[in-house]
Amino acid sequence: MSARLDPNTIPLRNRNLASADLPRRVRAALERLYALASDNFGRQLESMLSDFEQQLFRLAEQARNPALQSGYFETLRKVRLHRAALTPRFMAGLETGLAAIREPATGPSGVEEPVVHDELRLVDDAEVSEASVLTSIASRHESRAGLPLLLLGQRFGVLAGAPAFDAEHLPVGPHRLCRLLADASEVLQLEQDSRLLLFQSFNAHAMSGYAQLVEAMNALLARENILPGLSYVPLRTRPTAQDGDEDAGTAHGGREHDGKGHDGREHGEATAHGAARDASAPRGRTGDDGTRPFPERPHTRWWGENGDDATVEDENVALSALQALLAGRRETLGKLRKAPDTRDQVPLKTPDVVAALGAQQNLAPADSPQRPRTIADLKQALLAQSRQQHGQAMRLSSEDEDTFELLGLLYTEIGRELREGTLSSSLLERLQVPLLRLALLDRAFFVRAHHPARQLLGAIAEAGAKWLGDDEDDPRLERQLREAVDHVVQNYQGDAEVFEAANRPLQHHLQLMARKAELSERRHVEAARGKEKLVVARRRSGETIEQALAGRDLPRFLRKLLDQAWADVLTLTLLRHGEDSQEWRHYAEMTTLLAATGIGSQASPEGLDRQVEHALAQVGYHEEEAAQIARHLTSGRDDGTGRDADPASRTELAMKLKTRARLGDEANTPKSRPLAPRNPREQACYEHLRTLPFGTWMEFVLNQQGDVVRRRIAWFSTVTDRMLFVNQRGQRVDEQSLDHVSRLMAQNQVRVVTADRGRLIDRAWHAALNALRNFAGMPDQLQGATP
Repeated sequence: MSARLDPNTIPLRNRNLASADLPRRVRAALERLYALASDNFGRQLESMLSDFEQQLFRLAEQARNPALQSGYFETLRKVRLHRAALTPRFMAGLETGLAAIREPATGPSGVEEPVVHDELRLVDDAEVSEASVLTSIASRHESRAGLPLLLLGQRFGVLAGAPAFDAEHLPVGPHRLCRLLADASEVLQLEQDSRLLLFQSFNAHAMSGYAQLVEAMNALLARENILPGLSYVPLRTRPTAQDGDEDAGTAHGGREHDGKGHDGREHGEATAHGAARDASAPRGRTGDDGTRPFPERPHTRWWGENGDDATVEDENVALSALQALLAGRRETLGKLRKAPDTRDQVPLKTPDVVAALGAQQNLAPADSPQRPRTIADLKQALLAQSRQQHGQAMRLSSEDEDTFELLGLLYTEIGRELREGTLSSSLLERLQVPLLRLALLDRAFFVRAHHPARQLLGAIAEAGAKWLGDDEDDPRLERQLREAVDHVVQNYQGDAEVFEAANRPLQHHLQLMARKAELSERRHVEAARGKEKLVVARRRSGETIEQALAGRDLPRFLRKLLDQAWADVLTLTLLRHGEDSQEWRHYAEMTTLLAATGIGSQASPEGLDRQVEHALAQVGYHEEEAAQIARHLTSGRDDGTGRDADPASRTELAMKLKTRARLGDEANTPKSRPLAPRNPREQACYEHLRTLPFGTWMEFVLNQQGDVVRRRIAWFSTVTDRMLFVNQRGQRVDEQSLDHVSRLMAQNQVRVVTADRGRLIDRAWHAALNALRNFAGMPDQLQGATP
């Protein structure tokens, strides 16, 4: 079979469905598909162009200089002149791709050409930038519509009489649509920056409903009797050895039952197992040394904020994986120590175990000066009590033994993450018996991420986490936690609704805390952004003064007046009116006049001193001080012969300026000594920091013992190189430079908290599973047991 034509190479000329050499039924189906797509994209492209024009107009209004503003207006003029031609070109390319689905790849001569690799050239930066943006947009929508695109590719394979189309070669796939836009947008004659802006608008408007459009295309082709019964059900299998993954995928993969052909089924199997391998692979970029320094998904949620945690689809598979891990652990322990003789021991039935634990539920844990009560202590007490009641040795069934072992491991790992002497420790101890009873009756508690009992356990543990500062204790939260535990201990008798009733008000309180923390964080961020604007304004004012003084030797005293008093005037004007305002241009011209007057190259214009005095009064200078500074700045060269030549008066004024708080002094960070250049590792950390989303949680190592504290990146500025950190309550706790934090990251003194380790209960669960895997020697079993 000849190679299929790559839709990305189809020229936008002389192709339409009416003249295509296609079977009648195929042509009719493609014409209806084209009508559906063209109707959708016709409206979306018009919306995209309108949004693009508004963005250009807004950028022109905000432009800082006339040349840039003129460029935006010229681009806007071109768009309005040629926008009517973009949509027809886009639709023509779309129809061309549909009409050519059965054609082989041909060159200009009409014969199939091989790929030649001996011609190399340098690629323009603009091409690389455009290609990367388009690829990113296409990949994003391909992932969002993954399964519908898979089914659509199967149906297009039937229409083309060829194997199934992948997303990259689908005539209506996201990659083809992005390429069509790039080709059609040539008519607008845009520069690269404007083209990239257009591509982003295309992503936001024309592709916003792409997943729904693909679903509609599948439904239309199904109505045209093109694989009408096509469906896809992934087959969940137990993890196997890595060496046999591909063979197992070929032999046992899930199939798509369409009643026709086999090409689609093979494609579905390969895709299903490829996705499974991708899902099981560790996330994050791998460094040259094989490590994963930068996880892809940082933890950004507030404590108590709802998230999109993935849940286990098949609890039976997950529980089977857990049982295998526990069985492997028992086998390993049996080899290491002699197993006791259990032939004379009678196994306790699960209802009897639950009832025996119920008798201890309302009893307060015994105060022990050595250590708190553990799950193992409960187990021993239970067996001793059963021996007294039945007159012979008793033992737990293997399933109940697994439950005790697993909850004990989970509690142990949670304990490693808790601070000593917190309320959480005593509350978790009180919750041991109800949780044991629940887990014995409902083992899905371990693998169901949104189980109310698991959420309650996580909330209590989180309140006593080691990474919380002493100033983050909340009496109201402690009262809510105590009430929730009291409700469970007093009322739980096998009904899981008791945990739900106890957890509901607690989660509501946590959500309120999250909203309050977000509001508090927002106030600090707004203040930090205001400081950034002030710093930028001061820098721009300094640049304006430097430009005015270029090549001019101004006396030191007059230079100090300009750098301090007059710089405040320029800064305030820039903040109030902006750089494109008439006021700013006026004061910039006055700066040039003051510089020329200071060196005596020209006389002070009449009224300049009054204007300077008025401007200084606007920034808070006293009337007398403002008048004195204005006279110095406008009286010509300060050589000791002018009317304000008294050295005492100059010294007095200099002292006043020195003690005066300048505009924006709080925003200026103290100058530190120059640091050594960053090494490659530090530079990589620095670049990674600049890509983190606001809200990312980070852990700072406090001492050599490894104690950490969590801080949230509320905001950072690449202009001032400052990072603002808040705590769990949204309160500002620290401000550091990006450079300093990147150096700490390179030394492993700071690390990003990943999404799967963001909550304490998740960290403890993963640690417990890792412990089981180490005992059992079955690393592949973890995947099915992870909630």
